[in-house]
Amino acid sequence: MSQIKKVTCHVVSAPVERPFTSSRGWLYKQRGSCIVEIETADGVVGWGECYGPSQVARAYIESQYAPRILGRDPFDVEVIWEDLYNRIKDYGNKGMAISALSGIDIALWDIIGKTCGKPIHKLIGGAHRTEVQSYATGLYFIDMDRLIEEAVEEAQGYVAEGFTAIKMKIGLGSPKLDLERVRAVREAVGGEVRLMVDANHCFTVPAAIRLGRELEKLDVEWFEEPISPEDLDGYVEVTRALDMAVAGGENEFTRWGFRDIVARKAMDIVQPDVCAAGGISECRKIATLAAAHGVECVPHAWGSAIGLAATLHFLAALPDQPPSFRPMPPLLEFEQCENPFRDLLTVEPIVQHRGVVQIPTGAGLGIEIKRDVLDRYRVA
Repeated sequence: MSQIKKVTCHVVSAPVERPFTSSRGWLYKQRGSCIVEIETADGVVGWGECYGPSQVARAYIESQYAPRILGRDPFDVEVIWEDLYNRIKDYGNKGMAISALSGIDIALWDIIGKTCGKPIHKLIGGAHRTEVQSYATGLYFIDMDRLIEEAVEEAQGYVAEGFTAIKMKIGLGSPKLDLERVRAVREAVGGEVRLMVDANHCFTVPAAIRLGRELEKLDVEWFEEPISPEDLDGYVEVTRALDMAVAGGENEFTRWGFRDIVARKAMDIVQPDVCAAGGISECRKIATLAAAHGVECVPHAWGSAIGLAATLHFLAALPDQPPSFRPMPPLLEFEQCENPFRDLLTVEPIVQHRGVVQIPTGAGLGIEIKRDVLDRYRVA
């Protein structure tokens, strides 16, 4: 088997025409990513992506990981994962160290798939489905003078495109305003559209429970990140107090990070990100852990077409939770904010038709990267 010859990090960034924010108050003015390219001695190239600050991911890869994987067999993907994790776990068992490792793991799976001539989902157990229902993530805060109007208009636009599920941001500092905004969106899209809310962990436990009980009356399907991710006991309280599902975990890492969450059923839905939580290898383990405890796994996705493709393969291999005559398969998060790396990076963009996205069938990730886009947006 050909050995790993070269590891390259492509740090890219692009300005956002209409900056947006969430409850955290951070103004998104740029979209960026750290794209990982791994090449073998016989010329097979695999692509991966790291979630989070791109320059930090590149620093980890170039200083810690790349030197340890040169000359190794990419088919030893989980052997490599364990070696790299044990190399950095004294100071990096969470956060950007694992995000950087995720990008390498995805790229290795892409190489394995291309070498075998098979899509990744065929290599991790097979496809339970050939397509997935997606939900539109959007409805951030843009025009502070038209918070309700802009949310209604954006939501109606997604419904017109065919989306049957939408996730909107809340956490405006006023529960009354949050409720008014969610109520307006619910009335605008009707009762047949699935509606979720995401607070980006801005509430206290009592505030989350009070607001959650009101959101239940609006048939909100899940309440994402109601409180700070560090407060596991608080998540248990909120989850037990509400009838609707509580979701979280996009900022958790590895099977060890998710172990207590699922064992205590602190959340109804865990949302590992394949570009952050440890790659495809580790997210498979997280999903198995969740299934063993009766917790749903609906991955978080926020990045380029590479991360989106990796998420689709992961979703294809996830069994229905629970299996039934008419199952409710896990949803794909399809964020809709400005993002040239989602829309322009691949020869054939990943698109939705009436809310449905096809699982890629080509070898590896099943996508072809346009290097000119990497060159156009490259950060020196």
